[in-house]
Amino acid sequence: MSLEEFLHNLQFNINRANQPNWEVDWEDAPLPYKLYRGLRVVPLSTEVPLSLPEGQPPLQPDVERIGHFLWYVYGIIGVSQSVHPDEYQEEAAYPIHSYRRFAPSGGALYPNELYLYLKLEDLPDGIYHYDAAHHRLVLLREGDIDSYVERALGNRCEISTCFATAFVSTRFWKNFFKYNNLSYRLQGLDAGVLMGQLLETAKRFGFESGVYVQFLDSAINHLLGLTEDEESVYSVVPLSVAATNWGGRGMERAVTAEELCRELPAISLRHYEKSEKVWEFPRLLEVNEASKLDCTGGFQKVTKQPVMRTGEKEIHLPEIESGTYDFVDACKKRHSPEMDFVMGKVSQEQLAALLKRATHSYSFRSDLDNVFDGEAPRVSIYGCLYNVEGIPNGAYAYDSGRHSLWEIGTGDYRLHLQSGLSLDNVNLLQVPLCLHIIGKKDYFQDTLGYRGYRIMQMEAGMLVQRLLLSSAACGFGGHPLLGFDTAVTDGVYRLDSENLTTLIQIPIGPFREKAWLRGSLLS
Repeated sequence: MSLEEFLHNLQFNINRANQPNWEVDWEDAPLPYKLYRGLRVVPLSTEVPLSLPEGQPPLQPDVERIGHFLWYVYGIIGVSQSVHPDEYQEEAAYPIHSYRRFAPSGGALYPNELYLYLKLEDLPDGIYHYDAAHHRLVLLREGDIDSYVERALGNRCEISTCFATAFVSTRFWKNFFKYNNLSYRLQGLDAGVLMGQLLETAKRFGFESGVYVQFLDSAINHLLGLTEDEESVYSVVPLSVAATNWGGRGMERAVTAEELCRELPAISLRHYEKSEKVWEFPRLLEVNEASKLDCTGGFQKVTKQPVMRTGEKEIHLPEIESGTYDFVDACKKRHSPEMDFVMGKVSQEQLAALLKRATHSYSFRSDLDNVFDGEAPRVSIYGCLYNVEGIPNGAYAYDSGRHSLWEIGTGDYRLHLQSGLSLDNVNLLQVPLCLHIIGKKDYFQDTLGYRGYRIMQMEAGMLVQRLLLSSAACGFGGHPLLGFDTAVTDGVYRLDSENLTTLIQIPIGPFREKAWLRGSLLS
């Protein structure tokens, strides 16, 4: 199977993409966080502020403030236990334990890790891993590496003016053990969700940020001491409170990853791997290797093209204040219902607030764009609506520029969408809003190659997190789903002839609390 076929099957026929006869060994599951051994650690403050007012001044942070920032981005904020009936014995049940974070993850497995290059007055300059399990920093490599990071990014960001640079990585085994090859699609989405939470949190702390998805992979992995057949960086996000040239000054000549790797000694790091048996995942390594960039001369720009249908009938939504909601409250209330949705009427004002807040906050600097222009993104929102006041039941495309809905078809699509679910873990008959993130079917392969696939998934994930926070601010729950038949949703929106496809499905609506035990780690 070629890589084109593999990525196509990930989207349209997962049974062909997955390894056959796969069985999940829950007893030998990996930990949902990474634990380094034998390294210097820096404990972070647990006295986390309970509110984050908007418009905070852009002050140079210290270790305490960085600790607060990281806790909101990716800290473990609580634990939960729920009971699912055993599929073979109706009366038997088994407990499911989860460590909760403000950013969701498929199966609460959190395949992504967060590293930072920090330059703070009360901390040695260097590369750190955020140890979420203990809310602390682990020093991996000490020293000033501004020039190294700048060149790994193609001199497209002035790293010397940034107090921090975040690196979002993927550890392949962390969710491959459960999801098989589907984990490649899910890892990109999960990385995007984490990036979305990082960018939203940065705004509340007064930090400016930019997203870089093109960099010299092996050079960055070498810098962090990662073993590339286990883990690889997916994105780089510099953070600044000073005037920063986000476009950089460009390269006098192209630089290769091999050149940069020779400048720094390799570091040997030990971490604890709970799984005694780690199965091979050759397809993930193959597509990751094919996605790597080895020379800065391969960096590209992508012209933004609208990925949205228009039609004859347009419904203008009520105007609301954009971007105004309690971020901390939304983080705390974010919930992923399964069979706990309950049907309720949704007002046009609620729908308008949900969509406008999500798309307004989605604007971000990207190294794929020529300028930070706020143009239409490379992914967009479609939705099947039911029981929304003043809007006929039907399928619509949301036009964020005009803050309106374009009608694609009318009718009740809930049973049709339910028939496309691979698992009946959500009752869509109880869901008023079933939203879908739409992107390019060819994932800009002509320009970005195989790397375009994971970039598209990350951009979808960033929008998913904005939608989930906006939904929580409206009092709704949202449950991102990959277990659906893409052909069904693409057919609903008539996407087949437009080189577009459905990337992820998000039922959203009122819900009741399920039977579970929850404990907050917030003091």
